[in-house]
Amino acid sequence: MFITLLGVWLLLNNSMKFEIVMVGLALSLILPLLFCGRCEVFTQLKLTPKSMLYTILYLLVFLKELVVANFDVARRVISPKLPINPGIVEVKTTLKSKIARVVLANSITLTPGTFTLEIVEDTLFIHWIDVKSTDVKGATKMIVATFEKYLEEMYG
Repeated sequence: MFITLLGVWLLLNNSMKFEIVMVGLALSLILPLLFCGRCEVFTQLKLTPKSMLYTILYLLVFLKELVVANFDVARRVISPKLPINPGIVEVKTTLKSKIARVVLANSITLTPGTFTLEIVEDTLFIHWIDVKSTDVKGATKMIVATFEKYLEEMYG
């Protein structure tokens, strides 16, 4: 957490002046101690070349899904006669780590037309703008499967 905060601080300030670096060092040291004493999520990060490669691949897949979903929702807005079938579906994930589940849930929420409502163990409840399957396996395949294989390699 210290390295992440310091990196973000330095990027946002765009300066390596002594005072800016010192304030960044202090904040990056104090904030994790105050707020993240029991953060288990970040202990599951893997910083291996393989996980870094899968992170890049994941971002590419996510961007593709993001663009496709944006066009789908935009098409529904422009053509109101297109049917929508909103509903809440249950999907199961095979991901074991908490951080992988959180990243999956956030990726689903960031993709237009879907919104993660709750995570309970290996189950996610998702509001879907156009429910194509109420079957858990079918909905899982359509919503989650694209992301899971990359997240499994990233976070194990």
